[in-house]
Amino acid sequence: MITDAENLALHYGMQFFDLDGFFPDSELIARFPSQLLFRETMLPIEQKNGSCVVAIANPLKLDAIDQLHADSPWPVETVLASSDLIKRTLHRCLGLGGGTVQDLVAISNDEAEELCAAGFEEIDDKSKASSVIKLVNELIVEAIAQRASDIHIEPEKQDLIVRFRIDGVLHEQSVPNEIQRFRAAIISRIKIMAKLNIAEKRLPQDGRIHLNLKGRELDVRVSIIPTHFGESVVLRLLSGSEAGLGLDKVQLPESIRRTWNSLIRRAHGLILVTGPTGSGKTTTLYSSLAEIRSPHIKIMTIEDPIEYKLRQISQIQVHSEIGLTFSHGLRSILRHDPDVVLIGEIRDTETAKIAIQASMTGHLVLSTLHTNDAASSITRLVDMGVEPYLVASTLESVMAQRLIRRLCTQCRCAVDRKQVEVPSGVSIVEPETIFKPVGCRVCNGTGYAGRQAIFELMINTTKVRELCLGNASADMLQQAAIQDGMQTLRQSAWHLVATGVTSLEELYRVCPSTDS
Repeated sequence: MITDAENLALHYGMQFFDLDGFFPDSELIARFPSQLLFRETMLPIEQKNGSCVVAIANPLKLDAIDQLHADSPWPVETVLASSDLIKRTLHRCLGLGGGTVQDLVAISNDEAEELCAAGFEEIDDKSKASSVIKLVNELIVEAIAQRASDIHIEPEKQDLIVRFRIDGVLHEQSVPNEIQRFRAAIISRIKIMAKLNIAEKRLPQDGRIHLNLKGRELDVRVSIIPTHFGESVVLRLLSGSEAGLGLDKVQLPESIRRTWNSLIRRAHGLILVTGPTGSGKTTTLYSSLAEIRSPHIKIMTIEDPIEYKLRQISQIQVHSEIGLTFSHGLRSILRHDPDVVLIGEIRDTETAKIAIQASMTGHLVLSTLHTNDAASSITRLVDMGVEPYLVASTLESVMAQRLIRRLCTQCRCAVDRKQVEVPSGVSIVEPETIFKPVGCRVCNGTGYAGRQAIFELMINTTKVRELCLGNASADMLQQAAIQDGMQTLRQSAWHLVATGVTSLEELYRVCPSTDS
């Protein structure tokens, strides 16, 4: 299939150069102004016959081509290449924000120290402050382009490490070595954007940034903590929009979808979604609320933080510093005559007891817990001090979930079935074709592109209720639920392996033992 870049090359009678898998000479690239290369999307490829071959993305940028001729020590020959691949190769060779950092490197040490020490009112007046602003913007835009959920900025003794969490896995980003000189200025810029105290460097700080990128709203949660070598920053990127919500997008298996639809429409009871941080619990609950909301139902939430803003739903942000905790806010919510209540997380005994009481008095209560599987949620509530008979009588169901990476369909490779050992803890399902990850330019060499949730839904059946009343262990509760038809997380993951959605390696990473 001919790409747009190849069509453009044919149209203008230019040679097309495929940069996929190409590694240029870093010394050759260093002979050109990196600001020009990044700004105009150009890449020096090779020297031959006394000339320099340069890949360009837009042959109509004549001024940029003329500037390249002026800055080159050799005559320049241009070829056409993919814009995305030129940018990716520049990032790999010069580092993320390489052109912007070169602007900053040009200033003196005294100016750099002055810039790093600039305060809230001063930074926009500094001659090079705009470069710091541009660098932080480039960092966020690149993270979004790579589908990252988090940006980690971590200081070392003589370095600054930047990592993106993509599909749940951290990937270190190439950045220029000189960036470490300006780490204080970068962190100051982030603090300014998040309206944090720029002078406080000894205490952790949390903030929020609201951005609008090309018409797309983005909420960024900012967490800053002091470490031995300086302040470490984590930026959590959230869409802030309900456009991506809905049970169709959650991709619940049809058997679970039918049951879950019935559960979230009950008049009262407690429904829990459990799993580790970053397993998609909040998205599932928000999607469930979006499914059931109507002008006839009063829905209220108390959250920390509010990750999506939903229409027709009253949402409360926890503010522990002024006494608005989950438990305190929940008491107030119950006096507001809601039909459905969402509690962001059951963290303590008081919140657990109020949630149980609310579910007994005609409210449907949805919340999250941090446990490894569905059965452990029952024992966790009992450990929190909730009486077993109250758990047995009010808990309707618990759904545990994880996010598992999907194989890149452009490069996945089939595996000989004879070499595949079926994991323990799953029923034998004859796989269609089992694939393994390879890596290509589409998936940035990871072999995976995107994630999908796996689930186990435990219903509080008569057998499970009797075991709960007898204070049974989580293992006994899980076995009873399996006998009643529950599909475990590992079984759910194996189904995706057997249908070619994910790999066996990913199953073992996400579900390392039969207990999960």
